[in-house]
Amino acid sequence: MTADAETELRRLLDIMAALRAPVGGCPWDAAQGFDSIAPYTIEEAYEVADAIARRDFAALPDELGDLLFQVVFHARMAEEEGRFGFADVARAIADKMVRRHPHVFGEAAARTAGMQAVAWEEQKRAERAARAETGTLAGIAVGLPALTRAHKLTARAARVGFDWPDAAAVLDKLEEEAAELRAELPGADPARLADELGDLLFVLANLARKLELDPEACLRHANLKFARRFGAVEARLAAAGRTAAEATLDEMETEWQAVKRDERAPGN
Repeated sequence: MTADAETELRRLLDIMAALRAPVGGCPWDAAQGFDSIAPYTIEEAYEVADAIARRDFAALPDELGDLLFQVVFHARMAEEEGRFGFADVARAIADKMVRRHPHVFGEAAARTAGMQAVAWEEQKRAERAARAETGTLAGIAVGLPALTRAHKLTARAARVGFDWPDAAAVLDKLEEEAAELRAELPGADPARLADELGDLLFVLANLARKLELDPEACLRHANLKFARRFGAVEARLAAAGRTAAEATLDEMETEWQAVKRDERAPGN
């Protein structure tokens, strides 16, 4: 770490301590706890991912700073309670990285990226065993985004042979789950619909895994595409002196198809 980086990190830690000070600090910051801050931590992580997805590297330092501040915030609250401090956080991750990369920091032979991925999982399995976390699915955080957790759960189960043979088999299962959801539509029981829709989403996460895709990234891309296209539909309607609320569904569908054609035209 450069002297400049050390100076700025120390400054950030001092700012956090001042914000949390019982006297002279910020009342809002001082009133927070782990539970109230955790949602902001998740939000900031997503904003980092968003800046990367948009290739907005001018904004990325600011977003990474917001995420770092969340780490400092949690560490400060823990220090106040006598649990641990920021140094313990940094030490824990540094020790873990050294432990999980013996080919870099130890005597292990050089590894390819694929070999390191396998060794990484073996090390994580050993660490879970040391913490007395048993079972194939142990250690997969419940708080992960649901699609991400579904992806990780099934990837872990696949390591012990509990998996579909290929993506085509997952598509067959997807059709089966879609049929079961359709069968529930006449009764429209919310609990049954939620259960069947959950099964459908779970299979979709599996399909993404079999295709070696990140389901969260796929859905983020689809969200961006929808927002872009719907915005273009509204712009086309506005050019004709109409709003989306005034247009019929057929009119909006016509404009939607026109937007798609424009996007697919050569040169776009």
